[in-house]
Amino acid sequence: MRDLLGRIADSDATILITGETGTGKELAARALHRLGRRRAGPFVAVNCAALPEPLVESELFGNARGAFTDARTARTGLFVQASGGTLLLDEIGDMPLRLQPKLLRALQERVVRPVGGGSEIPVDVRVLTTSNCNLDAAIEEGRFRPDLYFRVSVIQVEMPPLRARGSDAVLLALEFLAQFAERAGKRILGFSPTAVERLLSYGWPGNVRELRNCIERAVALTHSEEVAVEDLPETLRADDRFHLPADTDGRSELVSLEEVERRHILRVMDAVGGNKTTAAQVLRLGRKTLYRKLAAYRRTTTLRATEPWGSD
Repeated sequence: MRDLLGRIADSDATILITGETGTGKELAARALHRLGRRRAGPFVAVNCAALPEPLVESELFGNARGAFTDARTARTGLFVQASGGTLLLDEIGDMPLRLQPKLLRALQERVVRPVGGGSEIPVDVRVLTTSNCNLDAAIEEGRFRPDLYFRVSVIQVEMPPLRARGSDAVLLALEFLAQFAERAGKRILGFSPTAVERLLSYGWPGNVRELRNCIERAVALTHSEEVAVEDLPETLRADDRFHLPADTDGRSELVSLEEVERRHILRVMDAVGGNKTTAAQVLRLGRKTLYRKLAAYRRTTTLRATEPWGSD
Protein backbone atom coordinates (compact mmCIF):
# COMPACT_ATOMS: atom_id res chain seq x y z
CA MET A 1 0.00 0.00 0.00
CA ARG A 2 2.81 2.42 0.85
CA ASP A 3 4.59 1.54 -2.38
CA LEU A 4 1.38 2.21 -4.33
CA LEU A 5 0.94 5.63 -2.70
CA GLY A 6 4.45 6.59 -3.73
CA ARG A 7 3.91 5.50 -7.34
CA ILE A 8 0.62 7.37 -7.83
CA ALA A 9 1.45 10.54 -5.86
CA ASP A 10 2.06 12.63 -8.99
CA SER A 11 -0.93 11.31 -10.91
CA ASP A 12 -3.95 13.55 -11.54
CA ALA A 13 -6.21 10.49 -11.88
CA THR A 14 -9.13 10.37 -9.46
CA ILE A 15 -8.29 7.99 -6.61
CA LEU A 16 -10.69 6.01 -4.40
CA ILE A 17 -9.30 5.08 -0.97
CA THR A 18 -11.31 2.33 0.71
CA GLY A 19 -11.14 0.68 4.11
CA GLU A 20 -12.85 0.28 7.45
CA THR A 21 -13.45 3.21 9.76
CA GLY A 22 -10.28 4.18 11.59
CA THR A 23 -7.77 2.68 9.16
CA GLY A 24 -6.30 6.05 8.15
CA LYS A 25 -7.92 6.83 4.80
CA GLU A 26 -7.60 10.59 5.27
CA LEU A 27 -3.96 10.16 6.33
CA ALA A 28 -3.34 8.31 3.07
CA ALA A 29 -5.00 11.16 1.16
CA ARG A 30 -2.84 13.74 2.92
CA ALA A 31 0.25 11.64 2.16
CA LEU A 32 -0.67 11.61 -1.53
CA HIS A 33 -0.98 15.40 -1.49
CA ARG A 34 2.27 15.88 0.44
CA LEU A 35 4.23 13.55 -1.86
CA GLY A 36 2.77 14.81 -5.13
CA ARG A 37 3.60 17.70 -7.43
CA ARG A 38 0.62 19.68 -6.10
CA ARG A 39 2.05 19.81 -2.59
CA ALA A 40 2.44 23.61 -2.73
CA GLY A 41 -1.29 24.00 -3.41
CA PRO A 42 -4.14 23.76 -0.90
CA PHE A 43 -5.47 20.52 0.58
CA VAL A 44 -9.23 20.85 1.07
CA ALA A 45 -11.26 18.08 2.72
CA VAL A 46 -15.02 17.77 3.04
CA ASN A 47 -17.00 14.99 4.69
CA CYS A 48 -19.95 14.23 2.43
CA ALA A 49 -21.77 12.46 5.27
CA ALA A 50 -21.53 15.44 7.62
CA LEU A 51 -23.08 18.06 5.33
CA PRO A 52 -26.87 18.61 5.29
CA GLU A 53 -28.14 17.58 1.86
CA PRO A 54 -29.45 21.08 0.90
CA LEU A 55 -25.97 22.54 1.46
CA VAL A 56 -23.83 19.97 -0.36
CA GLU A 57 -24.16 21.56 -3.80
CA SER A 58 -23.39 25.05 -2.47
CA GLU A 59 -20.39 23.76 -0.50
CA LEU A 60 -18.88 21.98 -3.48
CA PHE A 61 -19.70 24.33 -6.33
CA GLY A 62 -20.40 27.65 -4.61
CA ASN A 63 -23.45 29.89 -5.02
CA ALA A 64 -24.37 33.28 -6.43
CA ARG A 65 -25.76 36.01 -4.22
CA GLY A 66 -29.50 35.49 -3.67
CA ALA A 67 -29.44 31.97 -5.10
CA PHE A 68 -31.48 30.75 -2.12
CA THR A 69 -32.71 31.91 1.26
CA ASP A 70 -29.85 33.27 3.41
CA ALA A 71 -27.49 33.47 0.39
CA ARG A 72 -26.76 37.13 1.11
CA THR A 73 -23.34 36.98 -0.52
CA ALA A 74 -21.71 34.95 -3.26
CA ARG A 75 -19.83 31.89 -2.01
CA THR A 76 -16.78 30.22 -3.50
CA GLY A 77 -17.16 26.44 -3.64
CA LEU A 78 -14.59 23.92 -2.47
CA PHE A 79 -13.68 22.88 -6.03
CA VAL A 80 -12.52 26.43 -6.71
CA GLN A 81 -10.89 26.81 -3.29
CA ALA A 82 -8.82 23.68 -3.98
CA SER A 83 -7.64 24.83 -7.43
CA GLY A 84 -3.97 24.05 -7.88
CA GLY A 85 -4.12 21.51 -5.07
CA THR A 86 -6.12 18.53 -3.84
CA LEU A 87 -9.80 18.12 -2.98
CA LEU A 88 -10.73 15.20 -0.73
CA LEU A 89 -14.35 14.02 -0.87
CA ASP A 90 -14.55 11.94 2.30
CA GLU A 91 -17.20 9.19 2.39
CA ILE A 92 -18.24 9.65 -1.24
CA GLY A 93 -20.82 6.89 -0.80
CA ASP A 94 -23.00 9.33 1.16
CA MET A 95 -23.19 11.83 -1.70
CA PRO A 96 -26.92 12.57 -2.37
CA LEU A 97 -28.07 10.75 -5.49
CA ARG A 98 -29.53 13.89 -7.08
CA LEU A 99 -26.13 15.62 -6.97
CA GLN A 100 -24.11 12.75 -8.35
CA PRO A 101 -24.64 13.74 -12.03
CA LYS A 102 -23.33 17.26 -11.28
CA LEU A 103 -20.30 15.83 -9.52
CA LEU A 104 -19.69 13.48 -12.43
CA ARG A 105 -19.74 16.40 -14.88
CA ALA A 106 -17.37 18.42 -12.69
CA LEU A 107 -14.91 15.51 -12.67
CA GLN A 108 -15.18 14.91 -16.40
CA GLU A 109 -15.24 18.47 -17.71
CA ARG A 110 -13.21 20.16 -14.93
CA VAL A 111 -15.76 22.97 -14.70
CA VAL A 112 -18.31 23.86 -12.01
CA ARG A 113 -21.43 26.02 -12.09
CA PRO A 114 -22.26 27.79 -8.79
CA VAL A 115 -25.85 27.47 -7.57
CA GLY A 116 -27.79 30.29 -9.20
CA GLY A 117 -24.79 31.26 -11.31
CA GLY A 118 -24.94 32.03 -14.99
CA SER A 119 -21.55 30.77 -16.11
CA GLU A 120 -19.21 27.88 -15.52
CA ILE A 121 -15.86 28.20 -13.74
CA PRO A 122 -12.87 26.08 -14.83
CA VAL A 123 -11.03 24.27 -12.04
CA ASP A 124 -7.58 22.65 -11.90
CA VAL A 125 -7.77 20.22 -9.00
CA ARG A 126 -6.79 16.64 -8.19
CA VAL A 127 -9.75 14.83 -6.60
CA LEU A 128 -9.36 12.08 -4.02
CA THR A 129 -12.30 10.17 -2.55
CA THR A 130 -12.75 7.76 0.35
CA SER A 131 -15.39 5.26 1.34
CA ASN A 132 -15.87 2.81 4.20
CA CYS A 133 -19.00 1.30 2.64
CA ASN A 134 -19.37 -1.22 -0.17
CA LEU A 135 -19.98 0.93 -3.24
CA ASP A 136 -20.80 -2.13 -5.34
CA ALA A 137 -23.70 -2.85 -2.99
CA ALA A 138 -24.73 0.81 -3.11
CA ILE A 139 -24.87 0.58 -6.91
CA GLU A 140 -27.02 -2.57 -6.70
CA GLU A 141 -29.38 -0.77 -4.32
CA GLY A 142 -29.63 2.26 -6.61
CA ARG A 143 -27.92 4.63 -4.13
CA PHE A 144 -24.79 5.26 -6.20
CA ARG A 145 -24.38 5.81 -9.93
CA PRO A 146 -22.16 3.26 -11.68
CA ASP A 147 -20.77 5.91 -14.06
CA LEU A 148 -19.68 8.03 -11.09
CA TYR A 149 -18.12 4.96 -9.47
CA PHE A 150 -15.98 4.29 -12.56
CA ARG A 151 -14.95 7.96 -12.61
CA VAL A 152 -13.88 8.15 -8.93
CA SER A 153 -12.17 4.75 -8.88
CA VAL A 154 -9.68 5.16 -11.72
CA ILE A 155 -7.09 4.06 -9.13
CA GLN A 156 -8.08 2.24 -5.95
CA VAL A 157 -6.10 2.10 -2.71
CA GLU A 158 -7.30 -0.28 -0.02
CA MET A 159 -6.29 0.52 3.55
CA PRO A 160 -5.83 -2.76 5.48
CA PRO A 161 -7.46 -3.16 8.91
CA LEU A 162 -5.12 -3.07 11.89
CA ARG A 163 -5.77 -6.76 12.66
CA ALA A 164 -4.19 -7.64 9.30
CA ARG A 165 -1.02 -5.62 9.93
CA GLY A 166 0.85 -7.96 12.27
CA SER A 167 3.05 -6.16 14.77
CA ASP A 168 2.03 -2.69 13.57
CA ALA A 169 -0.29 -2.48 16.60
CA VAL A 170 2.73 -2.48 18.93
CA LEU A 171 4.77 -0.10 16.77
CA LEU A 172 1.87 2.37 16.62
CA ALA A 173 1.19 1.92 20.33
CA LEU A 174 4.81 2.89 21.12
CA GLU A 175 4.51 5.97 18.91
CA PHE A 176 1.24 7.05 20.55
CA LEU A 177 2.69 6.31 23.99
CA ALA A 178 5.60 8.69 23.36
CA GLN A 179 3.25 11.42 22.12
CA PHE A 180 0.76 11.24 24.99
CA ALA A 181 3.41 10.75 27.68
CA GLU A 182 5.17 13.91 26.51
CA ARG A 183 1.91 15.87 26.57
CA ALA A 184 1.09 14.60 30.05
CA GLY A 185 4.59 15.27 31.34
CA LYS A 186 4.96 11.64 32.42
CA ARG A 187 7.97 9.33 32.18
CA ILE A 188 6.55 6.16 30.63
CA LEU A 189 9.03 3.87 28.94
CA GLY A 190 6.90 1.09 27.50
CA PHE A 191 4.40 -1.71 28.11
CA SER A 192 4.44 -4.73 30.39
CA PRO A 193 4.79 -8.13 28.67
CA THR A 194 1.13 -8.95 29.34
CA ALA A 195 0.03 -5.60 27.92
CA VAL A 196 2.06 -6.31 24.77
CA GLU A 197 0.32 -9.68 24.46
CA ARG A 198 -3.08 -7.98 24.65
CA LEU A 199 -2.12 -5.38 22.04
CA LEU A 200 -0.96 -8.10 19.65
CA SER A 201 -3.93 -10.44 20.10
CA TYR A 202 -6.85 -7.98 20.19
CA GLY A 203 -8.93 -7.67 17.00
CA TRP A 204 -9.12 -3.83 16.98
CA PRO A 205 -12.57 -3.38 15.38
CA GLY A 206 -12.04 0.39 15.54
CA ASN A 207 -8.60 0.03 13.95
CA VAL A 208 -5.89 2.68 14.48
CA ARG A 209 -8.36 5.23 15.87
CA GLU A 210 -9.38 2.77 18.61
CA LEU A 211 -5.73 1.99 19.36
CA ARG A 212 -4.92 5.68 19.68
CA ASN A 213 -7.78 6.23 22.15
CA CYS A 214 -6.70 3.13 24.09
CA ILE A 215 -3.15 4.43 24.55
CA GLU A 216 -4.34 7.92 25.47
CA ARG A 217 -6.49 6.34 28.21
CA ALA A 218 -3.61 4.16 29.43
CA VAL A 219 -1.26 7.13 29.73
CA ALA A 220 -3.86 9.01 31.77
CA LEU A 221 -4.36 6.07 34.15
CA THR A 222 -0.89 4.67 34.70
CA HIS A 223 1.18 5.74 37.69
CA SER A 224 4.33 3.85 36.77
CA GLU A 225 6.98 3.89 34.07
CA GLU A 226 5.31 0.96 32.37
CA VAL A 227 1.77 0.58 31.06
CA ALA A 228 0.27 -2.50 32.70
CA VAL A 229 -2.63 -4.58 31.45
CA GLU A 230 -4.76 -3.00 34.20
CA ASP A 231 -4.35 0.37 32.45
CA LEU A 232 -5.93 -0.95 29.25
CA PRO A 233 -9.67 -0.78 28.49
CA GLU A 234 -11.95 -3.57 29.68
CA THR A 235 -12.34 -4.89 26.14
CA LEU A 236 -8.65 -5.79 26.15
CA ARG A 237 -8.43 -6.84 29.79
CA ALA A 238 -11.36 -9.23 29.40
CA ASP A 239 -9.50 -11.23 26.76
CA ASP A 240 -9.47 -14.75 28.22
CA ARG A 241 -7.22 -16.38 25.64
CA PHE A 242 -4.12 -16.24 27.84
CA HIS A 243 -3.49 -19.32 29.95
CA LEU A 244 -0.55 -21.31 31.19
CA PRO A 245 0.53 -23.84 28.55
CA ALA A 246 -0.98 -27.26 29.14
CA ASP A 247 0.72 -30.64 29.49
CA THR A 248 -0.34 -33.52 27.28
CA ASP A 249 -2.77 -34.64 30.02
CA GLY A 250 -4.49 -31.21 29.94
CA ARG A 251 -3.14 -29.90 33.26
CA SER A 252 -1.56 -26.46 33.43
CA GLU A 253 2.18 -26.64 32.97
CA LEU A 254 4.28 -24.96 35.64
CA VAL A 255 7.55 -23.70 34.18
CA SER A 256 10.50 -21.68 35.40
CA LEU A 257 10.63 -17.90 35.05
CA GLU A 258 13.51 -18.37 32.61
CA GLU A 259 11.31 -20.54 30.39
CA VAL A 260 8.46 -18.01 30.58
CA GLU A 261 10.91 -15.33 29.42
CA ARG A 262 12.19 -17.53 26.59
CA ARG A 263 8.70 -18.24 25.32
CA HIS A 264 7.69 -14.60 25.55
CA ILE A 265 10.78 -13.42 23.65
CA LEU A 266 10.22 -15.96 20.89
CA ARG A 267 6.54 -15.06 20.69
CA VAL A 268 7.38 -11.38 20.28
CA MET A 269 10.02 -12.27 17.68
CA ASP A 270 7.40 -14.22 15.77
CA ALA A 271 4.85 -11.38 16.05
CA VAL A 272 7.26 -8.79 14.61
CA GLY A 273 8.32 -11.03 11.74
CA GLY A 274 11.74 -11.76 13.21
CA ASN A 275 12.92 -8.15 13.21
CA LYS A 276 15.37 -7.95 16.12
CA THR A 277 15.43 -4.16 16.29
CA THR A 278 11.64 -3.99 16.64
CA ALA A 279 11.57 -6.91 19.08
CA ALA A 280 14.21 -5.26 21.27
CA GLN A 281 12.12 -2.08 21.38
CA VAL A 282 8.95 -3.99 22.30
CA LEU A 283 10.77 -6.06 24.94
CA ARG A 284 12.67 -3.04 26.29
CA LEU A 285 15.93 -4.93 25.92
CA GLY A 286 19.20 -3.75 24.49
CA ARG A 287 19.89 -5.26 21.08
CA LYS A 288 23.07 -6.92 22.34
CA THR A 289 21.12 -8.47 25.22
CA LEU A 290 18.48 -9.79 22.83
CA TYR A 291 21.15 -11.19 20.47
CA ARG A 292 22.82 -12.95 23.40
CA LYS A 293 19.57 -14.53 24.57
CA LEU A 294 18.66 -15.68 21.07
CA ALA A 295 22.12 -17.17 20.62
CA ALA A 296 21.66 -19.07 23.88
CA TYR A 297 18.27 -20.36 22.72
CA ARG A 298 19.87 -21.57 19.48
CA ARG A 299 22.42 -23.60 21.42
CA THR A 300 19.84 -25.23 23.67
CA THR A 301 16.97 -25.74 21.23
CA THR A 302 16.56 -28.12 18.34
CA LEU A 303 16.06 -25.66 15.51
CA ARG A 304 12.98 -25.82 13.32
CA ALA A 305 12.70 -24.16 9.94
CA THR A 306 10.04 -21.80 11.30
CA GLU A 307 11.86 -20.78 14.51
CA PRO A 308 11.67 -16.93 14.70
CA TRP A 309 15.37 -16.23 15.23
CA GLY A 310 14.88 -13.25 12.98
CA SER A 311 16.94 -10.70 11.20
CA ASP A 312 18.18 -7.17 11.76
